[in-house]
Amino acid sequence: MIDIKHLQDWQGRGETRDDLIAAFPANALAATLDRDDKEYRIGDALPPLWHWLHFLPIHKLGESGYDGHAALGGFLPPVPLPRRMWAGSRLEFLAPVTIGRSAHKRSTVKSVTHKSGRSGDLVFVTVTHDVYEDQKHCIREEQDIVYRALPDPNVPTPTSPHAPTSCDFSRKIVPEPVLLFRYSALTFNGHRIHYDHPFCVGTEGYGGLVVHGPLLATLMLDLLRREYPAAKVTHFNFRALAPVFDTQQFSVHGTCANNGEIELWVAREDGALAMQGTAQIKDKT
Repeated sequence: MIDIKHLQDWQGRGETRDDLIAAFPANALAATLDRDDKEYRIGDALPPLWHWLHFLPIHKLGESGYDGHAALGGFLPPVPLPRRMWAGSRLEFLAPVTIGRSAHKRSTVKSVTHKSGRSGDLVFVTVTHDVYEDQKHCIREEQDIVYRALPDPNVPTPTSPHAPTSCDFSRKIVPEPVLLFRYSALTFNGHRIHYDHPFCVGTEGYGGLVVHGPLLATLMLDLLRREYPAAKVTHFNFRALAPVFDTQQFSVHGTCANNGEIELWVAREDGALAMQGTAQIKDKT
C-alpha cells in the first residue's frame, strides 16, 4: 500500500551541493565517447549534459542498498518500491558552466504522484535542479524519477513502440561493458544493473547489463554535436521508453524538424524505440 500523502510531505524539500568544475571528468568522458576533442582546460565551457559528472552524491559503502544504490534517505521521499529509474528530463541551458570555476546546484522535490498500471504501483518524483556559478543561473532542469515494483514474471513485458525508420543522421553504438563501467565510475553510480551481470540478469530479471539512461541522453546530444559542431543547445528534453542492454548494438538518430528543432532518438537493434528527445539549437552553421 502506497501512502502517497505521506510521501508528498517531501514536496518542497531540497539540498544544495557545491563543486569545483574540474577538467578531468570532461576529458575522461570525451575519451569514453571516442571523441577527438582538444584537451579541456580551465576556462573551457562544459558541453551540454556534462554537468551530470559533477555535484555527485557520495555515500559510504556500508550505506548501499542491495542493488548498489544509496539506501533510502536524504531529501528524496522514502518510496517503498525497489526499482528506481531516471525516466526523463527537461533542461534549459542559460549560460556556460566553466571548467575551473566553483558552482553549486540547488535541488528541490517539485511533486510526488502515484499511478497504478498493469505492472503495479508506480510513483513519480519530479525534482528541479538549478546550477549556478556565483549568482549566474547556468542550467535549469526538471528530472523525472520513477519507482516501481519488480516485474511479475507471469505478466508479459509491454511491447515497446517502434523507432522511426528514416533520419537525417545517425551513429551506431556497441554498448560494451567497458563503456558502461566507465560511465558508472564517472558518475559515481553504484547501481549494479550497469556492471554486475549475474545480479542484473539473475536477480533483477533484465536481458543483460542495462545502459544508463543519462548515457543514452548524452549520446543523443553527442550525435548532434558531431553533426553540428558550432551549434549551441538552448533546450533539451528526453524520455526513456524501453531499456537498452549490452547484448546488442543500438543506434542514435537525428532529424531536423520543420520548426527548427532537432528530433533525436535511440533505437535498439530489434527496432524498438528506447529513448526520444528534442533539442533546440542556435548557430547551427
